Amino acid sequence: MQLGFVSAILPDLSFDQVFATAKEIGFDCVEVCCWPSGKAERRYAGVSHIDVANLTEHLVTDIRKKVDKSGVQISGLGYYPNPLSPNSSEADAAVAHLHLVIEAAFRLGIDRVNTFVGRDWTKSVDDNWPRFLSTWQPLIKLAEHRKVHIGIENCPMLFTADEWPGGKNLATTPDIWTRMFHDIPSPNFGLNYDPSHMIWQHMDYLAPMREFRDRLFHIHAKDVRLDQQKLDRVGIMAHPNRYHTPKLPGMGDVNWGKFFSTLTDCGYRGPVCVEVEDRAYEGSLNDRIASLQQSYNYLRNFVPQRRTEE
Repeated sequence: MQLGFVSAILPDLSFDQVFATAKEIGFDCVEVCCWPSGKAERRYAGVSHIDVANLTEHLVTDIRKKVDKSGVQISGLGYYPNPLSPNSSEADAAVAHLHLVIEAAFRLGIDRVNTFVGRDWTKSVDDNWPRFLSTWQPLIKLAEHRKVHIGIENCPMLFTADEWPGGKNLATTPDIWTRMFHDIPSPNFGLNYDPSHMIWQHMDYLAPMREFRDRLFHIHAKDVRLDQQKLDRVGIMAHPNRYHTPKLPGMGDVNWGKFFSTLTDCGYRGPVCVEVEDRAYEGSLNDRIASLQQSYNYLRNFVPQRRTEE
């Protein structure tokens, strides 16, 4: 396995600086965020360390040289919009940019793109399904043509009032994944799996890795702490931000020893990228870099550093 981080936590650093930071700490890879230019509508969105809309051949060559020189690889390109938004202009823009991200991955020689399926949060899963198929069948065909694997993160995007009642991402449970992979049975369609999202849904986060071992394309290492006292007061039907807190790996409720034991048993040998969303470490750039160093120190217990052959 390769240990990395998601570049969204370093929006004020350039591509070169992100990779220099990764190299200095000791990371093997970085998931590079590729949002379109413009104002972000939520935290950790809108970050772009590769401008895929203006990716010239000169830039492709330059990025490849910088990656090779750093010794830190790109684990995948990340872009997490809502391609099924009920706002048609938002959905169309998301799909159009996903095309650009897939094409950029192909041109850069990267075989992973991580994203959300999306959802009209005002409708049921069944009512979303026809649009899911009409939107994602062509996207997966493009990914197959470009030999790119699409990893869907299992985040429900169901944290605040504007995302209720259904959340803004369909792909949240094993039941839905089974249906999703049955209806779009492509080997290029899989998961960017994050155990923390199962924790706050009160679900087993180990069993899905065994069941969907062939669909694990990319892993996000994020922890979460449930506040039982708050949950006892507001109940499970409250907005999850009222009773759960994203944390750095090792500071929440994920048992990382069991997690990596299961992951290795499943034969997974791909990237595991820290996704920092811990507000306790967001006071400054130094704090955010410290969060990456701390996560690195902790997770190296489970992801040994690769040794070069002599």
